[in-house]
Amino acid sequence: MLSLTTFLAHGELSMPLDKIPESVKVYSQFAHPALMWVLFGLTIYALYLGVQIRRTRAAEGDLKKELIKGKFNLKHYQIGSVVLALMVVGSIAGMVVTYINNGKLFVGSHLLAGLGMTALIALSAALSPFMQKGQDWARYTHISLNVVIMSLFGWQALTGVQIVQRIISKM
Repeated sequence: MLSLTTFLAHGELSMPLDKIPESVKVYSQFAHPALMWVLFGLTIYALYLGVQIRRTRAAEGDLKKELIKGKFNLKHYQIGSVVLALMVVGSIAGMVVTYINNGKLFVGSHLLAGLGMTALIALSAALSPFMQKGQDWARYTHISLNVVIMSLFGWQALTGVQIVQRIISKM
């Protein structure tokens, strides 16, 4: 019986990768970038909804009544859940496709920042129960984490485009 180390060292793990059709390998490389651009758009929409929640909290009188009708808090929570799920799935999918096409992961700033974003969004989402109980520290931490995530996401978009350009140039 082989140990995992021996199994990996002998390259036996890569054998099933040889059975994946070349066309699937080539075009699968574009699934992660496409998903991430959709996710970036959803993240911007979640930011908009979060700003609307802050406006609603600060408003008074008829304006507050009108803003409450927008149900921004519910929409933000729902879109945030979708963003969390897609970011985790997208991060894993990007690594899987990279491994399938190259037989290894490229440990660089794009991968590390993406993993960091995934960890930060999990932390941000985990603050929801505290925010629902009115904890301001949780709200401010949530906002701060999401500002960092958005900053990293913008940078990831730029480096991701560079990676896609490199892939296309090799086709």
